[in-house]
Formats: sequence, C-alpha cells, structure tokens
Amino acid sequence: MPSFLFAVIVSLISLSAMAKPPIIIVLGDSISAGYGIEVEEGWVALLQKKLLETNSRYSISNASISGDTSAGGLARIDQILTTHKPGIVLLQLGANDGLRGLSPVQMKSNLAEIVDRVQKAGAKVILLGMKIPPNYGKRYVDMFYNVYPQLAKELDIPIVPFILEDVALKKDLMQADGLHPNAKAQPVLAKKIEPYLFPLLK
Repeated sequence: MPSFLFAVIVSLISLSAMAKPPIIIVLGDSISAGYGIEVEEGWVALLQKKLLETNSRYSISNASISGDTSAGGLARIDQILTTHKPGIVLLQLGANDGLRGLSPVQMKSNLAEIVDRVQKAGAKVILLGMKIPPNYGKRYVDMFYNVYPQLAKELDIPIVPFILEDVALKKDLMQADGLHPNAKAQPVLAKKIEPYLFPLLK
C-alpha cells in the first residue's frame, strides 16, 4: 500500500475516533434508573441536558437496573466497558446489598473490583455513596456506610458522600415507600453530582 494512502486511512480513523463523543456511564440501581418516575425526569437525564447546555463533548449512557447489587454490577461491568468504552463511570451500587442484609465486606470487594476493571480500561470513577435505614441496627448500618469512604480513600477516587443527603428526610421529595426520591428530588440529585463530575470533563 502506498505510504500516502496509508497516511490518509490512519487520518480518517483518527478523525472518526475524535468525532465519537466520550461516554459517561452510570452504573447503578433504582436510584439512578429512575424508579417510579418518567425516565426523562431522572437525574441522569437532567445531567445529560446540562451537558448539552454547556456544549460538553460528553454524553451519558445509563446502565442502571432497579434492584441491582454490587455483585450484579460486577457481573455486567466487562460487557459495559467493551460496548461503551466510557471515559467516566458514575458508580452507584450497594444500597440493595444493604437492604438485603448482605455482607459489607463482600460489597466492598465487589465495588473495588469494579473500580479496578474500570480503571484498567482507561476510565475514571466517581463513587456515589449510599445509606440504609437505621432499623438495620447501628453496627450493620455503620459497617455498610463506611465501605464508601474507606474505598474512596484506599483507591484514591472521588466520592459523593451520600447522594440522597438533601432529600432522604424530606417527605415532599420522597416517594411513598420512603426509599426512592420522587420527580421533584431529581434536580437536587443532579446538582449534588455536578461539582464532582464537571471538573473531570475539562
């Protein structure tokens, strides 16, 4: 193949790669999947809208599944990375581990493995911390919640301490089950994440 033709092909491939917008993957459960509300009302959709308004090159793909656990996310992460090749992953898993009384130690191991695979694929991770109701007992609740800051410190990744911090105790922002934020809460959640996400887009 003539060298000039080879150079043209390489240039076209490079331009094609540059034209494809970098992807942000949201890997979460019902909090991110928009349980009980319209998809376009969810915080993930609101962040996508904000990205468009700011002319960001990034786009968001929501890989969240209601009811998913850290083990479920780990089982799916390789396929997600292969399919989407994200630049950033928002990791919002663990709440269902806690609600099912599963081992916080295993949850931490699962989340750590997800982070490791994401980073090896060349993407950055933001960890979204979660909490569970106090009726699970102080010892278990503390063990569960401490997984997130411990993991963030050990792996040196940014963390949103508790994504529902500004809505969980406000009845007008929660659905009747007391676990899921309603449509009114979604802009609050989006704004909670923006200061952690947007600096990574520059």
